[in-house]
Amino acid sequence: MRTEKDKMLAGELYNPLDPHLSAERRRARLLCQRLNDTRDDQQDERARLIRELIPASGQDTWIEPPFHCDYGSNITLGDEVFFNFNCVILDVAPVRIGSRVLCGPAVQIYAATHPLGAAERRTGLELGKPVEIGDDVWIGGGAIICPGVRIGAGAVIGAGSVVTKDIPDGVFAAGNPCRVLRRING
Repeated sequence: MRTEKDKMLAGELYNPLDPHLSAERRRARLLCQRLNDTRDDQQDERARLIRELIPASGQDTWIEPPFHCDYGSNITLGDEVFFNFNCVILDVAPVRIGSRVLCGPAVQIYAATHPLGAAERRTGLELGKPVEIGDDVWIGGGAIICPGVRIGAGAVIGAGSVVTKDIPDGVFAAGNPCRVLRRING
């Protein structure tokens, strides 16, 4: 029999009130709180908490508090990833972020979504769609990355953009909805 977590990670409808999922979210919230309470002179403790919260994180990950996520365990980070202040990741489905990715302040990455039909939403079931961000991406402050989106390597997402569709490699994209404005050289 498939667990609610199995369904969640597979992008199927699942019950978010499942006791196991609730316990995992509670664990992540407590770790986020401890991370967010660290001071600038506690870099070793901050690094330890990041590894505990996001076990699949590469070398030299830097998160400026406050930071929030649903689980942490569904996030994969490459090397040298930077999150500025007030970033949020709703990781009910896998969120894969490549190396040397820069996230400006208040970037929000949503793998979580809900059914479109009101009758189905009334059941209380939710679902998620994976998000993938390639290497060497820069996401400007206040950008929102929607469920199921892939951002290609070397792309730049303008501040305040709402990314609802895939963005190819090596482009500058911005707006609401976010759209490709030009190719980037180098």
